Amino acid sequence: MAYYRRFDYPAPDPAILARLTEQQRQMQERVIIQKPDFNLKLIAGCDSSFIGEDTILSAFILLTYPQLEVVEKVWHHGPVELPYIPGFLAFREAPNLLKAYEKLKQKPDLIMVDGHGISHPRGLGIATHLGLHLNKPTMGVAKKVLVGKYKEPAATKGAISPLEYKGEIIANVLRTKDNIKPVFVSPGHLMDLASATEIALNCATKYKLPEPTRLADHYAAVFKSEVK
Repeated sequence: MAYYRRFDYPAPDPAILARLTEQQRQMQERVIIQKPDFNLKLIAGCDSSFIGEDTILSAFILLTYPQLEVVEKVWHHGPVELPYIPGFLAFREAPNLLKAYEKLKQKPDLIMVDGHGISHPRGLGIATHLGLHLNKPTMGVAKKVLVGKYKEPAATKGAISPLEYKGEIIANVLRTKDNIKPVFVSPGHLMDLASATEIALNCATKYKLPEPTRLADHYAAVFKSEVK
């Protein structure tokens, strides 16, 4: 599936585009894909939601692992600092996510992001951004493919097929529940694909989305209603 820009937004400023592209190039050189070196006890899920075009709300939900019991829920909302630019959404979301993360009293061993890690046109999805900023293991679990090609995995829970882009496997297409659409699991930073896939499946209970991102998505909507 190809990557397309949204034509309902104006073309980005070439100077901003050049600056962000260079930042992504520099950041991409720092990404480390490896088997994580941690004793996973606390896992966080995070997600962001936009309130109109000018405000963003980000939520972090901290859970125990593997029990998946909620420990903390925090959120932060503020003005959007960058216009929508296809392929650079992480620059728009990351600043507010980092402010929400600061509110956590306990810090997670791993962050599961509602979005992409390296399964991005330049290998710099929001999960990778956060991992680099925080120097912490991160992984992405996305609902839709951004780039790459894949074959549909089998219809049973736990079925996997690789997502390939430019000759490399950048994510696993994972069926988290029988006969429902799969999710796209990718490493962000200080994480490898096999570990990310295993953890995503372990966190998938009775819903399509793994609990950390499902709850982050849910509470982002709850907190959003409070702001409104």
